Amino acid sequence: MLDTASNQPTLPPEIARRRTFAIISHPDAGKTTLTEKFLLYGGAIQMAGQVRAKGEARRTRSDFMQMEKDRGISVSASAMSFDYGPYRFNLVDTPGHSDFSEDTYRTLTAVDAAIMVIDGAKGVESQTQKLFEVCRLRDLPILTFCNKMDRESRDTFEIIDEIQEMLAIDVTPASWPIGMGRDFIGCYDMLRDRLELMDRADRNKVAESIEINGLDDPKLAEHVPAHLLDKLLEEVEMARELLPALDPQAVLEGHMTPIWFGSAINSFGVKELMEGIGQYGPQPQVQSAEPRQISPDEKKVAGFVFKVQANMDPKHRDRVAFVRMASGHFKRGMKLTHVRTKKPMAVSNPVLFLASDRELAEEAWAGDIIGIPNHGQLRIGDTLTEGEAIRVTGIPSFAPELLQGVRAGDPMKAKHLEKALMQFAEEGAAKVFKPSIGSGFIVGVVGALQFEVLASRIEMEYGLPVRFEASQFTSARWVSGDKAEINKFLAANKQHIAHDHDGDIVYLTRLQWDIDRVVRDYPALRLSATKEMMT
Repeated sequence: MLDTASNQPTLPPEIARRRTFAIISHPDAGKTTLTEKFLLYGGAIQMAGQVRAKGEARRTRSDFMQMEKDRGISVSASAMSFDYGPYRFNLVDTPGHSDFSEDTYRTLTAVDAAIMVIDGAKGVESQTQKLFEVCRLRDLPILTFCNKMDRESRDTFEIIDEIQEMLAIDVTPASWPIGMGRDFIGCYDMLRDRLELMDRADRNKVAESIEINGLDDPKLAEHVPAHLLDKLLEEVEMARELLPALDPQAVLEGHMTPIWFGSAINSFGVKELMEGIGQYGPQPQVQSAEPRQISPDEKKVAGFVFKVQANMDPKHRDRVAFVRMASGHFKRGMKLTHVRTKKPMAVSNPVLFLASDRELAEEAWAGDIIGIPNHGQLRIGDTLTEGEAIRVTGIPSFAPELLQGVRAGDPMKAKHLEKALMQFAEEGAAKVFKPSIGSGFIVGVVGALQFEVLASRIEMEYGLPVRFEASQFTSARWVSGDKAEINKFLAANKQHIAHDHDGDIVYLTRLQWDIDRVVRDYPALRLSATKEMMT
């Protein structure tokens, strides 16, 4: 195993075989389909589902909300674990729609690496770039998969150039496509000198692999038509001259990304990508925290909540906190300390996810992601330890960019609405503000599609029809500073003040001018657009 850094401790073999990663991409590049194929190869599902399923074709596993099934998009991050070869993969599928970016940002704090999926016809798109920036902030190693090669796509060198220029990262080809669109017959594996051929007839079949000795092996001509073979030889020679060779250390430091080509829906190129994750992906990493970092080889258990999902099972009002284990070997029934409230918590029924199927987790190691059902004690950003007061840092909460007032269709149900909104606020799906003057709530989100998702979920899960209405406010800022100053500020700006679901003071603004005025009149106060998810 590669030693990532000289000071990285040698991990126990059970932890060292863990690979925890997220898949990021622009909407519709094929993220969820790729997830399905991973599960297929990991032996976790017998037949891969399709996002837009017709007739007998099975639905995808990782889109479990009713809305996701109706629209064919993923709106909430889901976690899955499966074994592949000697490795244990923990995979988090994130929503691609920019309207759900906050969920994705938080997910990226819980993984050690990311797989970037790119559409061969479109190259790097806006959302890919945004998500990539977040990975860059955390220096996450990135592996790239260029999907949809079985459709008409751009020139291979063009795609690689675009990634290098737009994302400022070195790209090294791990495989090279042979033909494209209708002529696409497979790839040449540049790391192991093999020929991988695609079978178009059976989508759920693993591609056959033919071992050859270098590019001048006469066996190549038996499988590849002459005109494609000439092009392949020329391109591979150019690629080896012009592009850097694979440097595992640079990959782990996040300066280089290997790129695989394939077609997820035809199960092609996925196996090579999975082997690449095992071979070049990082082991569980050190987690940043206050007052000290948490190292994965520590004997004591620690973990943190990066996502809360309410009502995963429509039959029960439940809440599951997704916890990333940061260190130690967790066993079912352990007592852990909830650092924020300083209370002990017996974790008696933790779950492992295979998308919407859950099973009881008898044990979990550093790097794993488990779910802890609870009744709202656990919030995003909470840390669980064996007694030491450490809290994991760096899980962001962003100021919403869109604000709307919300009312229940039936005024008698206002109390129920409050309960539903609080649940979604704790899940991190939306910000809920209670203005200090007047009744009603103001809901803030990052993207417009979230209002529809909220309305549909409140109706489905609570049986409450609700309507959103325009609000005079456009943005919100958290207020902090000296107590006397804050009180003076509150008295002067009553109509702009609200409290969020944690009870923190929020200043609702209409124009940028409102913010500038506060900065000018109250220099001692701090208005911030993000707040770390913890108390």
